[in-house]
Amino acid sequence: MFKIMEMFIENESKYKFDETVDKLTESIVSIGWKVTHVHDLQETLHKNNFEVLPVKVLELCKPAYSVKLLESDNERLYSSLMPCRISVYETSDGKTRISRMDSGKMAAQIGGVVNEVMQKAFADIENILTPFFRQNSQV
Repeated sequence: MFKIMEMFIENESKYKFDETVDKLTESIVSIGWKVTHVHDLQETLHKNNFEVLPVKVLELCKPAYSVKLLESDNERLYSSLMPCRISVYETSDGKTRISRMDSGKMAAQIGGVVNEVMQKAFADIENILTPFFRQNSQV
């Protein structure tokens, strides 16, 4: 079994916050993934009279992968893992960080079709993200 903190990965972006979000969105779409929604948590909290540093959560979907988890009742239970999410946020020292769940590690515990699909999704997402990282930036 794994520790909960091993389920999350965080890296420093080599770009500023807005540039990271914009370039990341372009990269995601360019390889056939969809950005289904962007949650602007800073804006949401501001509307409720709270102030936090910039945080945006991008929801991603690759329909060819999603259908494999949704077409069977046996796998539909795992739809709560969908869509994949990437968080981009600014820290108090002005750095931009990117975090996401290690869905590959989670899926390995489940096995079967879920493991097959989530391993592919995780590999795709890591390939999208790697060009954004500062060297040796895993936190």
